[in-house]
Amino acid sequence: MDISVIIPLYNEDESLPELYSWIERVMKENSFSFEVIFVNDGSTDHSWEVIEELSKTSDHVKGIKFRRNYGKSPALYCGFEQAQGDVVITMDADLQDSPDEIPELYKMIKVDGYDLVSGYKQKRHDPLSKTLPTKLFNATARKVSGIRNLHDFNCGLKAYRLDVVKNIEVFGEMHRFIPYLAKNAGFDKIGEKVVHHQKRQYGKSKFMGWNRFVNGYLDLITLWFLGTFGKKPMHVFGFLGTIMFLIGFLAAFYLGASKLWALSQGIPMRLVTDSPFFYIALTMMMMGTQLFLTGFLGDLISRSSQGRNDYQIEKVI
Repeated sequence: MDISVIIPLYNEDESLPELYSWIERVMKENSFSFEVIFVNDGSTDHSWEVIEELSKTSDHVKGIKFRRNYGKSPALYCGFEQAQGDVVITMDADLQDSPDEIPELYKMIKVDGYDLVSGYKQKRHDPLSKTLPTKLFNATARKVSGIRNLHDFNCGLKAYRLDVVKNIEVFGEMHRFIPYLAKNAGFDKIGEKVVHHQKRQYGKSKFMGWNRFVNGYLDLITLWFLGTFGKKPMHVFGFLGTIMFLIGFLAAFYLGASKLWALSQGIPMRLVTDSPFFYIALTMMMMGTQLFLTGFLGDLISRSSQGRNDYQIEKVI
């Protein structure tokens, strides 16, 4: 199969028939063999009924229905598991991503040899409350990830080599950082394509506000730490713990040695426990020990929970 198109959605029943018709037309014009996997993320409207109707009229339509709303990352994770095409395309269901971009994205993967190609919506039709945080966030993501050529990490329109989606794990809200995840997994040929951004025709955006901006930074810090120390937590916690313990130990040793020297010289000196430096040294030693143990335990559980990506799927077409 040439292409798998994965479309996560939440309450987008109005746009789905038009979106699928558009995708089908593009695929047939370019003689692609394809499948379209709709992942219904707990929609409360008639989205699932629309997907069922589409599946009755086309063998290319597949569907996954979550029992409740989990988020975009779990939807992509389950879609990636089902994908069979040589090239995997992800796009949003709101008709803001154009299926006309698919042939060129396919070419960039199959002919130009990219592992991942991310869309770049150079001219956006979004309010300032969404575009400004996005620009700030992407600037930080470029710096932290080292992927300098991407302007829009979170663009929903992306193309992947099948090996990429089978070897990365998208969880939590890490869909924002799929290029970074791919790079950490060894797929470093990452490209970008300027894509057309259309105005939303139905409903309203599900992703608005500064809370999304703040959460993105928190996830970026998490991903940086996991990518750098995730498989060797002892290297960071053990190192910091050892340094803190040694500083505390040397400070306590100095206080004790000073006391003994003063006694040997017959010089009156107050109790060691009367000095605030004694308690600072003791606290440093305790914190150092705790950090060291944190690193040791982190090494033991560095293989995360097996149930982290266990989602309740009600039905699969």
